[in-house]
Amino acid sequence: MKIDKKIIKELSDYLKEFNLTEIEITEKDTKIKVSKNNVSINNQPQVISPSTSSTSLASTPVQNVKSGIEITSPIIGTAYHAPEPGAKKFVELGKKIKKGDTIMIVEAMKTMNHVPSTADGIVKEICVEDGQPIEFGQTIIILE
Repeated sequence: MKIDKKIIKELSDYLKEFNLTEIEITEKDTKIKVSKNNVSINNQPQVISPSTSSTSLASTPVQNVKSGIEITSPIIGTAYHAPEPGAKKFVELGKKIKKGDTIMIVEAMKTMNHVPSTADGIVKEICVEDGQPIEFGQTIIILE
């Protein structure tokens, strides 16, 4: 089996561009997984300072505010709120949506992927900005 180094290079570039630790692609019977060790920065062990810990604790109540039905991204890529620049957004705060409605587009490897809602509800919060890089499993909207 011959592996295309160009694909590995492109996946490595995505790791850096989107600040990811791992990315995987599967085509037919070939699976390529590229990951990086995130234990240290600049070959120095990561140290969590007390101020970082207290900041984490202070942000805990903010996570409790995010109650409702969370819809997460099925893939990594770049989130777009509308089908094209200047067009009407798929969802807006307070809008009622049904299961299966497109809520966002996630562009990955130059492919536009429509993300469907996994539940019925009213949009309570849009958690990502238009054009923002997102991770697999990241909450993109919250429904009531």
